[in-house]
Amino acid sequence: MAGAKDSASEAHLPREPIHRLTGPIRRFLHVEAASGFVLLACAVVALSLANSPFSEAFLGIWKTPLALTIGDFRLEHSLKHWINDGLMAIFFFVIGLEVKREIVIGELRTWRSASLPVAAALGGMLVPAVLYLLVLRGGEGSAGWGVPMATDIAFVVGCMSVLGSRTPHALRVILLSIAIVDDIGAILVIAIGYTDSLHTGWLAAGCLGIGLVVVMQRVGVRSIGVYTAVGAAVWLAFHESGVHATLAGVVLGLLTPARPYLKTEASGELLRKASDLLHGGGWSTDTNRAAKVRGYRRATRETISPVEYLIYRLHPWVAFAIMPLFAIANAGVEFRVADVASPVAVGVILGLVIGKPLGVLAASWLSLSTGLASLPAGVGWRHLFGGAALTGIGFTMALFIAGLAFADPTLLRSAKVGVLVASLVAALLGMTVLALTKPQPEAPQ
Repeated sequence: MAGAKDSASEAHLPREPIHRLTGPIRRFLHVEAASGFVLLACAVVALSLANSPFSEAFLGIWKTPLALTIGDFRLEHSLKHWINDGLMAIFFFVIGLEVKREIVIGELRTWRSASLPVAAALGGMLVPAVLYLLVLRGGEGSAGWGVPMATDIAFVVGCMSVLGSRTPHALRVILLSIAIVDDIGAILVIAIGYTDSLHTGWLAAGCLGIGLVVVMQRVGVRSIGVYTAVGAAVWLAFHESGVHATLAGVVLGLLTPARPYLKTEASGELLRKASDLLHGGGWSTDTNRAAKVRGYRRATRETISPVEYLIYRLHPWVAFAIMPLFAIANAGVEFRVADVASPVAVGVILGLVIGKPLGVLAASWLSLSTGLASLPAGVGWRHLFGGAALTGIGFTMALFIAGLAFADPTLLRSAKVGVLVASLVAALLGMTVLALTKPQPEAPQ
């Protein structure tokens, strides 16, 4: 839909030969479900290469050292580390933006609408973690309790798009809201469970950077470039402090305003004046055209919130560049049948395939039976079961947490195998249940 609106709004602009290529690409990049298919393709490519004769060369690429040197300061890490700690900070920034949007103006803005997905998400995080710890029983690999807790919304949306009308709109809203709460939980898990040591000086510098962002907002700084520079400094401080650097992205995303700076009426009046100038014959002789164009452009942009604008601008980059690159760098695991039976893999598989839907359904039943929430029109318990099964698709966040939890290559490989197997089983189970479930009448939208 976004692509169609863009095309309509730009119909009056000149058409160039390059638009025949960029038009379809731009429309594709704004189809939400497409990112799930791209992510799947990248995972398949990574798995295939990691289990091919080119395995050593492929896996060696991600160990390539890259360094940033400024005077005596040197920051050197592997290519994989730059992806996981650097580029993924942008991914987490977008998560922070989406959480802020949902809390302020979205499905989580009222307790009545948020109670069902919040309860379901909490159950879907707690039960898998407990199930994992029961399987490991305090043995080696217990640190991976956070791996089966998160849901990969890109794959879930992809699965629902394949099913089409078999997926009620209300169920889609519930699953998206569960994923948002899931992301909040995963962020807390990373901050609390996977921070080894703290360097208070760097942490204080990061907090000062965050304070500076708040001050800039209060005094009216609007430049994205300035915020980007300060954000990069905050990322560096968090990275050196011992707190995972991606949390800087989350915090900055949550600080981004979710309300527009200008009311639509104010912008409309300014654009009316622009139209009068353009149609009144004075445009060609005006000596301040560049300044006025800049003012008009700023006015139109500030009628939408910074959160909405940044999500729109960053989503294609995150969905079709950062996440696929992360998948290629992290899903490339040498698959061994024995790993599927390892305690870590079994714990991850049971946590995602059984623990996630069990926790989601149990918590949903509890919130519904106590009257805290109500089941939306068009969604039955079989729909909810199918959706709960889909939440067992862990992939991106699960692989990310696995990388934080395990330094031992064998345990990490077992965890990744468990994530990949569980995500496949969860996708097949959820899609099968929803495909066999008869649609119910939905509430008018």
